[in-house]
Amino acid sequence: MQSSIPDLFGIKIPLIQAGMVWNSGWRLASAVSNAGALGVIGSGSMYPEVLQYHLQQCKAHCSAPFAVNIPLLYPDIESHIETVIQHRVPIVITSAGNPATYTQRLKDAGIRVVHVVASAKFAEKAQKAGCDAVVAEGFEAGGHNGREETTSFVLIPLVKAAVDIPVIAAGGIATGQQMLAAMILGAEAVQIGTRFVCTPEASSHESFKDAVIQAGEGATQLSMKKTVPVRLLKNAFYHKIQAAEDAGADAKSLKEILGKGRAKKGMFEGDLEEGELEIGQVAALVHRIQPAAEVVAEIWREYNTLLDSIKKGA
Repeated sequence: MQSSIPDLFGIKIPLIQAGMVWNSGWRLASAVSNAGALGVIGSGSMYPEVLQYHLQQCKAHCSAPFAVNIPLLYPDIESHIETVIQHRVPIVITSAGNPATYTQRLKDAGIRVVHVVASAKFAEKAQKAGCDAVVAEGFEAGGHNGREETTSFVLIPLVKAAVDIPVIAAGGIATGQQMLAAMILGAEAVQIGTRFVCTPEASSHESFKDAVIQAGEGATQLSMKKTVPVRLLKNAFYHKIQAAEDAGADAKSLKEILGKGRAKKGMFEGDLEEGELEIGQVAALVHRIQPAAEVVAEIWREYNTLLDSIKKGA
């Protein structure tokens, strides 16, 4: 199955590790890139000097291209943009904002730009802004999400029909089998987050990793749709937010309950009760901690085995 993504990004395997706040620092990004896929530093949880450090470390430990994810709704965006240009980061994945704001500036610096979308309409806007590819993220995904609740199996073909640039599928993907299904629907690569949270290289707290591998079917829920929708692992904080939403709380009240530093408290510091635990539905299929390189190899091997089987049966 043909994909333009390896040539576009200079990688061997059309698989991208999601840039997850508090989970994806230089250790994870370099491990994934060195394994032949595309590792991503998640800058949304980083101060400018912290991003500088992770870039320096990633360049020192990585022999292949890597990317930086920049959520456009976070503070320090201007500093992050300047930093990735200064360090000549080859690929930037933007999300949660208007791609027209920074795409041309990044491209003028020789950077490939990808934007994460949750609808065909925003995919068209990303293409118009000059993005080299889009990530079509279904609402099964963890973290910040689309209000439309469009599933990956519906979103991928919708986005594929709407744009001419390559489509990268995300949301509910953790295995080679799911990767193949996404590619058959029209994606040229997949972006995977939850599976990479459960690696030794992920910078998240061990208690959070353990909670993810113990999560079963129905353990997550899309929450806070009146503010910025986010899929959470159900815990005391989630139930507090859900009760407020059920009682008709407005966006201001929900933001007051959320407060500041809630995601750090949960994913990075390991507070499983009062922290914000962002993870995807596919956590129900992840049952153990594995090295990142092993995860990449396993997914790619399963994908190719199944693809060969289909070809032989055709």
